[in-house]
Amino acid sequence: MQPKHPRARRMPFVAPIELTDVSSEIQRMERTSDLSFYGCHINTLEPLPAGTKVWIRIEHEGANFVAWGKVVFSSPRSGMGAVFTKIEPNSQAILEKWIAQLRARK
Repeated sequence: MQPKHPRARRMPFVAPIELTDVSSEIQRMERTSDLSFYGCHINTLEPLPAGTKVWIRIEHEGANFVAWGKVVFSSPRSGMGAVFTKIEPNSQAILEKWIAQLRARK
């Protein structure tokens, strides 16, 4: 089975992330550990189950990225991975800027 998106290279990226479980409306504050064009990894001791739909807000250097997403994997020891399912154009531009900055640091 082929992945829905080509696997984008993940880059280390630590920033506060606010997650809202769409069905329960419970909000959580966590931290990211990496970022790509398609999603991010979230460090947490209590990950949400795979398949959970979430609203995501990442704040970094004064900019706020927002997107709808879904938890694609969950591990009690390493956190969870989320894929972005819908990104508004303004947030897409912010994401592209962050990725460009991460690439330039290498």
